[in-house]
Formats: sequence, structure tokens, C-alpha cells
Amino acid sequence: MYSGMALQTILLVQTVVWAAAQAPPCRILGRAAKPSFYQHGDINIGGVFSLHGQTRETSMQFTGTPQPVDCVRVNFREYRLAQTMIFTIEEINNRTDLLPGVSLGYKIYDPCASSPMSIRSAMALMNGYEKTLTSTSCSTPAAVQAIIGESGSTTTIAIAATVGLFHIPVISHFATCACLSNRKEFPTFFRTIPSDYYQSRALAQLVKHFGWTWIGAVRSDNEYGNNGMATFIKAAQEEGICIEYSKKIHLAETEKLLKVVDVVKRGTAKVIVAFVSQLDMNSLLEQLILQNITGLQMVGSEAWITARNLATPTSFKILGGSIGFAVSKAKINGLKEFVLKLHPSQNPDNNDIVDFWETAFQCSLTNGVNLPPCTGSESLSKLENQYTDVSELRISNNVYKAVYAFAHSLHDLLACAPHQGCTNSVKTEPWQVLEALKKVNFTLGTGEQVSFDNNGDPVARYEVVNWQLGPDGAVKFRAVGNYDASLPPGQQFVMSPVTMVWAGGQKQKPRSVCSESCPPGTRKAVQRGRPVCCYDCVPCAEGEISNTTDSDCIQCQEAYWSNFKRDQCVLKAVEFLSFHEIMGIVLVMFSLLGACVTVLVAVLFFIKKDTPIVKANNSELSFLLLFSLKLCFLCSLTFIGRPSEWSCMLRHTAFGITFVLCISCVLGKTIVVLMAFRATLPGSNVMKWFGPPQQRLSVLAFAFIQVLICVLWLTISPPFPNKNMKHYKEKIILECDVGSAVGFWAVLGYIGLLSLLCFALAFLARKLPDNFNEAKFITFSMLIFCAVWITFLPAYVSSPGKFTVAVEIFAILASSFGLLFCIFVPKCYIILFKPQQNTRKYRKSKTNAKTL
Repeated sequence: MYSGMALQTILLVQTVVWAAAQAPPCRILGRAAKPSFYQHGDINIGGVFSLHGQTRETSMQFTGTPQPVDCVRVNFREYRLAQTMIFTIEEINNRTDLLPGVSLGYKIYDPCASSPMSIRSAMALMNGYEKTLTSTSCSTPAAVQAIIGESGSTTTIAIAATVGLFHIPVISHFATCACLSNRKEFPTFFRTIPSDYYQSRALAQLVKHFGWTWIGAVRSDNEYGNNGMATFIKAAQEEGICIEYSKKIHLAETEKLLKVVDVVKRGTAKVIVAFVSQLDMNSLLEQLILQNITGLQMVGSEAWITARNLATPTSFKILGGSIGFAVSKAKINGLKEFVLKLHPSQNPDNNDIVDFWETAFQCSLTNGVNLPPCTGSESLSKLENQYTDVSELRISNNVYKAVYAFAHSLHDLLACAPHQGCTNSVKTEPWQVLEALKKVNFTLGTGEQVSFDNNGDPVARYEVVNWQLGPDGAVKFRAVGNYDASLPPGQQFVMSPVTMVWAGGQKQKPRSVCSESCPPGTRKAVQRGRPVCCYDCVPCAEGEISNTTDSDCIQCQEAYWSNFKRDQCVLKAVEFLSFHEIMGIVLVMFSLLGACVTVLVAVLFFIKKDTPIVKANNSELSFLLLFSLKLCFLCSLTFIGRPSEWSCMLRHTAFGITFVLCISCVLGKTIVVLMAFRATLPGSNVMKWFGPPQQRLSVLAFAFIQVLICVLWLTISPPFPNKNMKHYKEKIILECDVGSAVGFWAVLGYIGLLSLLCFALAFLARKLPDNFNEAKFITFSMLIFCAVWITFLPAYVSSPGKFTVAVEIFAILASSFGLLFCIFVPKCYIILFKPQQNTRKYRKSKTNAKTL
């Protein structure tokens, strides 16, 4: 995109040309501008160099012809560039292998860095400068066949838009705006310096290379700065770089410049990308020095990064360590001696040379005010400024290449045969030179290849330079890397392994980030309303990790979980009811305690097996009940420990069968009590149907049914060990999956059915008049048993992990202890502490008393 000034210029030129085509025969309205340097040749080449930095402001009264523009602020670099063009033309004229027999001339104009003046210079180069103008002057061929210049993109756009309509080639040595590559708008433009399209993208890669993601940006308010910065910002965003601010500066607006400096001063970015012209950088530097703003890492464009007038010991504390891209330097033999030969005596009437001399030596050749008169002993060899500095010929080499490109195009044009559409006459036309320039391809004596692509651009090659202090204390532009756009992506930008100097001459690379890097275990959370480079470091969620700096959180695999620092996935903790933990130890102790107590009761009953209380309560079923209770206590141990395929099948089946065996014994004892009471009635012989064989058979029958259920369960869908990863995200629960839920609940249901039946029968027999009646104790035991297992069901379903197993073990132990204590403790108490009651006489007398 073009600025308003450039767009207006293009439209104005096109309007003037159209109007000229529609106007009556040509009339000379004024005199063409006089060139600053001039020499006639067989073929002339134009040059436009801003020998002065700006024009003096004048008031326009619009009452008469405007006075000639007065230019001020001598630009020593532009004088050297102009002299380089003259030197190159003279060198070509002295050669016999290039343009033999043809002399080149030149006309060099000074537009004073002004677009209107640039257009005037272009018009003058097309029309020529004649002391006597006639009505035929405006119909003569163009005075020059090509134009070298300008240094600024804005003024170059004005020139290229003006002469492009007349097919006159323009070869710029320093206009880098990418907009000039538009062949539709500028069909005759060429340049020997790469387009800013490449430099802007290379600057973004350079900033990214050093890890700077938070930067400030300043630019010149012209085509060079605006277009270059727009491309840089786009490339920077692609590289993940954030721009804290982007401000434009202009020499004519001091107030705005101060605002830019204030923004830079208050900004948090430690790196500033300055896409500015040399003059704008000089103004910015003055303010930075005045306000003592130091510690900023400057990244510069080629316009100022190698400007010798900026590289002073005073400015080094501000710009020391600056890094940026510069065109490759070269050595031009004989140029130094040539530029030092410039002297006012060579052309006393040349006001530009006089102005240069007076500014360089601060003396007056014309008895000027406030300056001492020149002595005549002044010598350029004693000066140290941009004009005399030929140590690093970068832009001068571009001028050198531009002139040689024109010369080679002419040489090719004049050397070809007439039937090829060329001419061997020195009367060439600009359009012929234009076509020849498109095909030019040659190698300079320095070994540098010169050619243009379809857009008139050369191959983009840059040096990465770093401002460092030399041994003598002078600022040196040290090459620390290279950029070559002709190489494949990924290989274009290469840094050399050399020592770098950073902001203010420091040895440590500065950091410029909006937010510090997020360490492993955290992720970036963008702050609302701020660029993406400004973020908070938020810990990864549970089950997620980030194991590198500034990485996103990733989910751990199913069997893994994040560690405490969230920087590593570790195997999930495996949970099961272990023998080594407190809960497991306590349950084991109670289980063994129950088994031991059961054995002691059995031993006691065996010792007292002949006593009435043991005999009266069916000793055979009592011993079988004690045996089954011991198995109930011991089967709880199978629920503790790491689940395995066998332990899962054993624990459920052992539990189901032993409990049915236990309940069957209790049920048998209950039935015996009921049958014994009926047997005492006159004429009753019911006991013969429920004697010891029938009792054993009933117990076996009840147990067999449970065994059958368990066999079917194990055959169809047995329990199996399972890793439960759903209940807890951070750990794995090792549990026994019941396999068939029908089988599991069938086992529990059968136990419950027998328990309810036993409870009902015991409840009916609880008040039968028999001293040896234990029905009421069975009733209490079954009441406890049923209460425990009814409570167990919701607790079992809702308990997580190993607590599910613990609840099941608790239910087994609680119900087993209930049966043991309620049925056998009263009998043991009588046997041990009331032996007088354990006699047939006592029991019989008590029964008779109750009967009476």
C-alpha cells in the first residue's frame, strides 16, 4: 500500500501526462532545473541523490513566480554516492572491453529528499537542460537513457511513477520498499538492493532466533517504514512474536517524536525494532541521549544499521550492541582517491560543491555570515565523516553495480545484430535499454553476480552486523551471520559462532518477554485483553503433564497419572486391601480371634460332651456349627491381599458355602427344638422322622443347593480380578469382579432365604417350656445376622475401592461373632461358672417347677 503523498504524486503525474496529450502544441512554461553535476557523453545516464536532507520552509504568496527552492542540511553520504556514480562512469569510459568507442555522460540532480523536487528532477532528466529553449525542445528524445536513484523509497516512487510512463528505466541503489516490486505500477523499476519483503521477514526470524517475543517497533512515516513494518509485523505474528507498540516518527513533527520516545521509555519491551531511515534514526537517537534512555536492544534495518555518522562513542551507550541486516560490503579500488579529489576549484560555479565544502570544514568560501573564511589549506584527506569513509562500501557498491548494470545492458544492446531487433547505433531508445536490463547478467570484478528477477529485484543477501567496540575505541560493524533468500527454507538464516555484544555493550543477551516461560508442569493461560505473549502459568490439571518449558498439557495414558509436579506421568497407585496396612491387619486379627475362640468353644464342648447342657442342645449339630463358624472366620482371610484369578473364585464360593453350612446347622438345631417339644405331647412320634440321620441329611441338602449355585456361577461367568480405573482417576483399584451378577446375588439370596426361615422358626420356638431350649438364643443370633446383612447391602454398593472388601469382611465377621456369642456364650458361661446348673437333676427340677 502507498502513503497518501505517493498516491497523490502518481495520480498527479498521470493527470499531467493525459492533459499534455490533450493540449495544443507544446509551449515552454519555464526553465528546467540545473543539475548538480553534469558531463555530456554519447549516451547520458541520470542520477538523483538527495545531497541535502530537506528544503527550507518558505511562505507561498501565490502572487508571482515561486523562488527557487533552498535546500539545507548537507548529506555527506549522498555526496559520496553521487561521486561513486561519477567514478564508475569514468571507470567504464576508460575500459576497452565494455562499451568500446562509446562514452557515457551523466546528469545528477539533488531533490533535497522531497517528492515534488524528485518529480521535478525526473522531468528535467527527461527534457534536458538547455540555456536556450525553443518550441521544439519538448518534442526531443529523452535526455537520459536511464536514471540511477533515489536513496529513499518515497522519492523513488515519485520518480518511477513519473518516468515509467515514458519507458525510462530507474535503477535504485537504496529504495527497499516492497511496493516497488509491483510490475503493474512500476514497470521500469530495477534495484540493486534487496526488497524489504525479504529483510522484514528476515528481521522476524532474527528476533525469534534470540528468543525475544515481546518487542517494541518504531518506523519512519513513509513508504519505506510503513511497508517494511507492515511486512515485519505480519511475519513476526507468524513466528509467535508480539508487538507491544508500533509507532511512526517523522522529522518534521518534533512533538510526535517526543510522544514516541515517551512510549519507548514507558514500555516494558527491552528490544526495539527500528525500521527507520538514517535521518529519522538520528533524530530518535538525539532524544534517547537527552532523556538518557539506555538498556534497550536495538534491532535495525539496513537504512541505519551501518550508518557511520550514528556510530560514535557517545551514541554507543544507546545503540551499542545493535544488531540488524546490512547489504554486503565490498571494496572498490580507486574510489577513495577519487572522492578525496573533490575540490571547489574544479567547478567554482557549482553551488552544491561550495555548500559541501563550507559544511565539511565549517568555513566560508563566499564570505558567509557566522563562518570564518576558508584558508585554502583544507584537505578532505584530513576529514573523518561519511563522505570520506570508504571502509565499508555497502550502499556505494550498490551504486557501482547499478551503473555497471546500465553499461552492460547498453553493451549487449549495441553488440547484437540489427536483425535481432537491436541497434548498433549510439542513438538508442530508453525502451530498448529497459528490455536489455531485464536480461542483464554479469559478474563484477569483485566476483559478485548481478542480475534481476521478473520484478526487477536482485537476489536477497544480507550480512547480520553487530555494533561492537574495536581495540581503538571506535565502533565496528562486525558481521555475525548471513541471510540468503536463494537458499531453501530453514537454511537461509545462519548465525556465525562469534562473540556478540548486546544492549549498551553488555556481554549477556537481554530478555524481552511479556511473561516468563512456563516451567514444566504448567501451561499458558492467556491474559484477557492482552496479546498471546502475555499469559499466566497455570498448573496442569490432574492426570495431565507438561514435561518441557512452554509446552501444552497432555493427558496421561489410562494406566498412568501425573506426579505432584505435573511434569511426568507415573504408574497409577494400585489399591487393594493388603495384609500390611492397618485396616487389613485389624481385620486379620479379628478373623483369627474369631477362629481361635471358636476352637476354644469346641474344645470346651468336647471336654464337657457328656454334660446335660451339651447333650440337650444336640452336640453333633453344635460341633458341626462350630466347625462351620471357624470356616466363616477363616474365609474372610481370602478377601485380603492382591486379587488373583483363584482368590477371586475362592473368596466368594467359600463365603457362600460356609455360611450356608452354618445357617443350615442353626436351622437344624431350631427344627430339633420344635420337634422335641412336639415329641413330648401324648401319642407323638415325630422325633423318629427327625433323628440324627435326618439332621445330617438336611444340613447336606441345604449346603448342596449352595454348592450347585456356586458351580453354575463358576462355570458360566466366574469372578475374576479387575483393574477398576473409573471410580478413581488417580489410582487403580484391584478388585474381584463378580462376573455374573445373577450368580453373586443368587448366592447372597439363598443365604438370606435360609436366614429368614431360621429366624422365623426360632422366633416361634423362643418360649417353649424346656430348660434346654436354645431357641431364644438362636432368635437373637439370627436377628443380629439379618440386621448385619441388611445393612451390608447398601454399604457394599456405595463403598469405594478397598472399603467395599472391608465392608464385606466386616459383615462376615460381625455375623459370625453374632452366631458364636449368642448361641454358645450362654452355654459356656454355665459350663465354666455355673457348673451346679449343668446337672440333670437341676434341669429336671426347674422344668417341674415351671410346669407346676
